[in-house]
Amino acid sequence: MDDDTDELDALIHAVDLDGLVRLIDGQCTSHDWRGLLRLRDRCRAATRETGRQLWPAATLAEYRLALIAPPEWAARVLDGEAGRFTVGPLSEVAAQHHTWAELAPHIEPAPVALYVAHERAIRGEVIDPATLADLPPVLDIPAALQPWEPTYPLSTYSDAGAEHPEPAATPLTVSVDVTPGEAIDDAATELAVRHLVEPWTSSSTGRAETVCVEGDHRAAIGALGVRSARIAEIEANEALAWLAWAGASGGAQGRRRGMANGRFSMWWLLGALGDLHDHWPPTSADVTALLAELEWYRWDAHEPAGGWRLQLAIADPAEGIAWAINASDQA
Repeated sequence: MDDDTDELDALIHAVDLDGLVRLIDGQCTSHDWRGLLRLRDRCRAATRETGRQLWPAATLAEYRLALIAPPEWAARVLDGEAGRFTVGPLSEVAAQHHTWAELAPHIEPAPVALYVAHERAIRGEVIDPATLADLPPVLDIPAALQPWEPTYPLSTYSDAGAEHPEPAATPLTVSVDVTPGEAIDDAATELAVRHLVEPWTSSSTGRAETVCVEGDHRAAIGALGVRSARIAEIEANEALAWLAWAGASGGAQGRRRGMANGRFSMWWLLGALGDLHDHWPPTSADVTALLAELEWYRWDAHEPAGGWRLQLAIADPAEGIAWAINASDQA
């Protein structure tokens, strides 16, 4: 038994988290990836088998492996089981510094692998479709970004934590009174919005409302119970970036799902708005035509800044209908 194993055994037995963190730091500095993976495995096993609260050390070890280890070692924690308590999904963490071309030869054909590939496509890598052929089709949209898609806000991971920037936002400067329109049923869009912000409402204290009305965007906002709102018309790209941001986010207390998930959730919502679910995934031409028909608006009801918010209105003038979304979560 070598000295490193003796030290690891002693730290695990004592539940010495500070000592384990120092050991992790030293293994990263010396590039001892095998030792770091062993530490992760031993801490995870001790947590499961003995109840010792060593999961913070296991979590830190697998986060560091995904973030900075060479591809063959980073791939070892991309198994769908790791990363449950990390600051972001390991598929997104690993995609920051590793290309799909580097990871693909080492990664198991698990669902998380497809998320990694999509995260890399979002970051600009051209993905060979042949490398995805044997992966579970958990994201049934193309990995390649389509011409109509926005620039997605990218998370940044480091030893100090993570930053998840919001998209650029058009200022809300015009205040108007609004009156409610007559609500009509649109269960598909309501369900798509609920899925989009599901962590906000199920794992945190957030709420989400969606309405569809006969009328314009102001009638839709009014149907949410709002009487005075600040509204700004925005380009589709801005609205789509906000939808993807919300779908990627965990809100105040929920678990972040990553931009690959946010992108898919945005696609699914567009499918509901345009009745495109029957022929999924939609073609780029179908989505481009839909976006040409819709008008997009940011709005608020004079709330103070802060927290997580998705407040959009969408109008389809040709059909004479509009939708309004009001989702929020507070820190």
